[in-house]
Amino acid sequence: MSRFEKLQKDLSPIICILIMALDIVAGILAIKAEKAEHKVKHGRMWILECRSPSQDSYNKGLAASILLIMGHAIVNVISGCTYIRSKKDLQEATANKKLAVIFLILAWIVLAVAFSFLVIGTLANTKSKKPCTMPHTHFLTIGGILCFFHGLFSVAYYVSAAAEAREETRRNEKKHHPQTSTA
Repeated sequence: MSRFEKLQKDLSPIICILIMALDIVAGILAIKAEKAEHKVKHGRMWILECRSPSQDSYNKGLAASILLIMGHAIVNVISGCTYIRSKKDLQEATANKKLAVIFLILAWIVLAVAFSFLVIGTLANTKSKKPCTMPHTHFLTIGGILCFFHGLFSVAYYVSAAAEAREETRRNEKKHHPQTSTA
C-alpha cells in the first residue's frame, strides 16, 4: 500500500464528515433563511406579494449556496472523475465503479436543483428587488432539504470511488507482479 493510499484510507472518515457537515450546515442555513424571510412585514394583493427584502435571509441563503458548492467541489476534487465511456466499459465495470458513477450523476443532479432553488430564494431577498412580485414560496426550504440529499449522495460517491480506486490498484499490482509459485 502506497503512502497516498494509506493517507487516503486514514482520512476517509474525516473527509466524509467534512462533506456531510458542509451540506448539513448549508441545509440548516437555508431553512433558517426561509424563517428569516417570513419575519419581515409583507402583504398580499391578489396574486402579488408585497414585502421588504430580508438582509438576514439573503446572507444565510448566500452562505448556504457557497457551502453547497464547496462541498461538491471538495468531493469531486478528492474523488477524481469516475466515468464509463462505452457499453464495453459498463459490462466490465465493477459494482463499486457502477455505484460511483450512479452517485456522481445523482450528486450533480441534486446540486443543480438545490443550487437553483437556493439562488432563486436568495435573489428574492436582494435590496434591488421590486416591492411587489410573484411570491417565491419555500424555495430556500426545498433547497435546504436538497442539501441534505446532496450530502448523502456525495459521501456515497466518495466511498464507492475510493473503493474502486483500491480495487484498481490491486488489479494493477497483480498484472505487474504476478504470483510465482515455487515447486
